Amino acid sequence: MPEVLDLTFFALAIPAVIFAGVSKGGFGSGAAFAATPLLALILEPGAAIGLMLPLLMLMDVTALKPYWKRWDGPAAWALILGAVPGIALGAALYRVTDPDVFRLLIGVIALGFVGFQAARKLGLYDPAARHMSLAGGRVAGLVAGLTSFISHAGGPPAAVFLLSRGLDKTTYQATTVITFWAINILKFVPYAFLGIFTWQTAKADLFLIPFAVLGVWLGVWAHRMFSDRAYFALTYALLTVTGSKLIWDALT
Repeated sequence: MPEVLDLTFFALAIPAVIFAGVSKGGFGSGAAFAATPLLALILEPGAAIGLMLPLLMLMDVTALKPYWKRWDGPAAWALILGAVPGIALGAALYRVTDPDVFRLLIGVIALGFVGFQAARKLGLYDPAARHMSLAGGRVAGLVAGLTSFISHAGGPPAAVFLLSRGLDKTTYQATTVITFWAINILKFVPYAFLGIFTWQTAKADLFLIPFAVLGVWLGVWAHRMFSDRAYFALTYALLTVTGSKLIWDALT
């Protein structure tokens, strides 16, 4: 974290947090983790994920009410149970890797998300064409737990499983909300144990709380009113640029 929370920090952090909140609220679902690569451009990777986790947990709680009990319970449980060993693996990796490795991983995950979504849009890959069992959901949960620990990017592996089950738009979003509410709670303890949270990240979070809540409200409203095509186009552009920059920084 920068020693001073200056204009440059807030100029990037405020839009990133609103962006994540909109996705958590159900508009452009799965793109909430775009905030982490954006923040990792100006912060150490550990500070970026530590800053975002409390805000994501707040977003989860804010989004629970409009989607309460509208989720697919067995699917959510499969993902949550699978995420536990994935989170443990992420914690083990964090202890033995340096920040550049995490920059590289965050960048690769960002570009991987763009590739996953592009393949779906072009018809090269259709998760809905295959019905995954609950055992497959636990495998998807393991991957989601790992990528969520590294960069709050558990959305794509969870989406592969959930889309295969043919859920309607709202059930899909509700299942995502309850799943990552639980996964983020599970991540909190290892984050604290590993020293990922600091007083500076806590101070920054206090300033950013209103923007997190605002983003979720905007997302819930937009989920009901609009197609998320334009939002995803913006997400892809941001992630392509930031992912490429993080990979470049890590390798050079």
